[in-house]
Amino acid sequence: MIHHIPNVLSKAQVQYFREEMSKVEWVNGKVTTGTLSATVKQNQQLAEAHPLTQHLGNIILEALGQHPLFLSAALPLDILPPFFNRYENNESFGFHVDNSIRNIRGTQQRLRTDLSCTVFLSEPEEYEGGDLVVEDTYGYHEVKLPAGDLILYPSTSVHEVTAVTQGCRIASFFWVQSMIRDDANRHMLFNLDQTIQNLRTQLGDTHAEVVKLTSMYHNLIRKWAEL
Repeated sequence: MIHHIPNVLSKAQVQYFREEMSKVEWVNGKVTTGTLSATVKQNQQLAEAHPLTQHLGNIILEALGQHPLFLSAALPLDILPPFFNRYENNESFGFHVDNSIRNIRGTQQRLRTDLSCTVFLSEPEEYEGGDLVVEDTYGYHEVKLPAGDLILYPSTSVHEVTAVTQGCRIASFFWVQSMIRDDANRHMLFNLDQTIQNLRTQLGDTHAEVVKLTSMYHNLIRKWAEL
């Protein structure tokens, strides 16, 4: 399931990110790519070890930890520290699938990539092309979101970033290991949680049906969670 998570970063935060990024050098994006994906990848990245990468990534992680829609959709166990990329001058990233396992920077810990995330840091009108295209059971979905918004989709999906023919596309990208490995189960829990939130607003937290559904939600997490 593909989820649009709005307003992960404020416009002021996006402006701060862009200003700080303009002060540093970017490196070839192939440095974080497997051998197969490297053949179709043409972009630039902030160096993984650069202090700015860690600083800006921590801001995103803090924002995600306070974003109820992201938490409901992802049910995160671990989040890989965010990376940052830039596309311009016809750069693109052809169709590929993300690596299933990634090392968490600076540790010996590994993460299973259940969900792929992109936080857009350029407004759609700033560039031509540069669509994130995600393939799923129902076809191809073209995504170009306002700056500060996030797209969340299963890492099993084949996807691409089309060529940026004008302007510059800047974004953050990273992966999530969810407590719920199965995408269908995770989606059912998301729908159940959203229903509970709506009923809490209408009926109150102590209404019998709200309590029953909340109990069901947590019992399903107990059944399916991998910690």
